[in-house]
Amino acid sequence: MGIGPRGNGGGKKKSLKGRKLYVPQMSYGGAVAFAAAFRSVGIDTVVCPDSDHRTLELGGRHTSGEECLPARVTLGNFLKITEQPGFSPEKTAFFMPTADGPCRFGQYSPYIRKVMRDIGLEEVLVFSPTSRDGYEGMGEHVNELMRTALRGLISADILRKMLHRTRPYELNAGDTDRVHAAALEAVEKVLEVPGVPSGKRLKRLVEALTRARDSFRSVPASYDRRRPLIGVVGEIFCRLTPFTNDYTIRKVEEFGGECTLAHIVEWVWYTNLEQQKRLHHEGRAFSMAMLGAKIKNYIQRSDEHRLYAPFEEDFTGYEEPEVGRLFDYSEPYLPQRGSLGEMVLSAGKAIFHYHQGCDGVIDISPFTCMNGIVTEAVYPKISRDHDHIPMRNFFFDGTQTDLDRDVSIFIELARTYQARKKKARVYPFNFASAS
Repeated sequence: MGIGPRGNGGGKKKSLKGRKLYVPQMSYGGAVAFAAAFRSVGIDTVVCPDSDHRTLELGGRHTSGEECLPARVTLGNFLKITEQPGFSPEKTAFFMPTADGPCRFGQYSPYIRKVMRDIGLEEVLVFSPTSRDGYEGMGEHVNELMRTALRGLISADILRKMLHRTRPYELNAGDTDRVHAAALEAVEKVLEVPGVPSGKRLKRLVEALTRARDSFRSVPASYDRRRPLIGVVGEIFCRLTPFTNDYTIRKVEEFGGECTLAHIVEWVWYTNLEQQKRLHHEGRAFSMAMLGAKIKNYIQRSDEHRLYAPFEEDFTGYEEPEVGRLFDYSEPYLPQRGSLGEMVLSAGKAIFHYHQGCDGVIDISPFTCMNGIVTEAVYPKISRDHDHIPMRNFFFDGTQTDLDRDVSIFIELARTYQARKKKARVYPFNFASAS
């Protein structure tokens, strides 16, 4: 393949050829889909192992405590791989993209490279595309790979959305999780096959998702309109990785709520707009680069529309807003001209959830996360300006907290708000006969 836009910094550029690429679990479904897309262009790619106590132990050995939890978890899981029997640094690569902006995420890849050098594993490749150019520069198969990968991420978002929409109402515990696992495996099989024409692969994905939709609909469930709907926003890794947030969404469900979680692909639409904004600031508003960026965004959005089409009835009341709309909502509190990244998206999404008829908003962030700290500062005013909808930041650092107590209190606040709220929620078809 020869794909390797950024090597280990300062040395010769390394190639992915002959290496196994490990993808972190920033959302398990997203990682599965992403790894399958890489396999479709001939790159041996697998998902990193599940996080556990050993993850935190290894990550803690090589961090000072000042880093955020996602950095420690990502590094710890990479280090777990180096302990596996037969591990060979020359045949190993770790997928660690980077980004500009205020988040420390941009420092993950150089820091991981430093740790690998410090422990004598400098031959490990840390593979780091960047959001500055919309994650371009990924080699000869970049267009095919990126399109397949994005379709996979969108599919994973759809399946996760159906999981969270169905599981709180299931009559038999575990049914929805099993349907979700089977659906994700079916999508993975479509994504990983090499040499499939773009149109045919999209058609097969839509067919797999349609079968998944029918399987979710067949889960025995009792849909109850009295269950509060909670919007979940926050730092992308922490909110999408149950291990890092102490399984907050499951706890909300246990205490009688339902969650609608901000998607991973939301970040893709954001980086697309940021790429266009950068080109405009560079005086390239009318350029081939800008035309290419706009065409790419149009094609990606068209794929998204096709993949979501079978779920129109299921996602009535669960629609995802355009990123530009989130910018408009966030403008009075965190204008995107001066703010960057997840803080703008989270503030805007919190207001969107108010208009959507949600009964509360939870922001999940790592302890000391700048995005979480900033949103925590503006949420009280946002809440006051929007009928005092309950909003709560949950910060995580990998230590045990009394999350059950905090979630139960929040759900009670959500129930109180639900009884007096002014914005009515719209329900999908299978809530029609519910009381």
